[in-house]
Amino acid sequence: MRDEEIRGTGALLVNGSGQYLLHLRDDIPGICDPGSWSLIGGNRRPGECLGVTVRRELWEEAELVVPALERFTVVESRGPDGVAKGLVQVFRGRWEGDAVGLPLSEGVMLHWFDPETVPRLRMSPWAREAIRQDQAEVLV
Repeated sequence: MRDEEIRGTGALLVNGSGQYLLHLRDDIPGICDPGSWSLIGGNRRPGECLGVTVRRELWEEAELVVPALERFTVVESRGPDGVAKGLVQVFRGRWEGDAVGLPLSEGVMLHWFDPETVPRLRMSPWAREAIRQDQAEVLV
């Protein structure tokens, strides 16, 4: 798969306790996964590389800088109508900060969740799949 085929990015951030940093999206009609927990991320701009996109989105949405992000997996995203919207490159990184203290410019809130809690959340399907894949690696 070529990078040009990938439309968006997401940041799968994990702390030392194995918790995931999730972003509660606004409940606004017309956006993808309204009112759901997801990963910080977004669509790339024309000519922008995926690494730049994920770092830009982290900064724009939460003034967050995560130096060591690595490509993890590619998952499919769907729009509010269920139609395939495109592919998302998920980057994985470690961050130990206070989610509540971040200046959120988009969405409702950020929160750390234990892996055991994730299945009970209303969640973006692509983000849930990225966490499932991460947990499968942890269990190996």
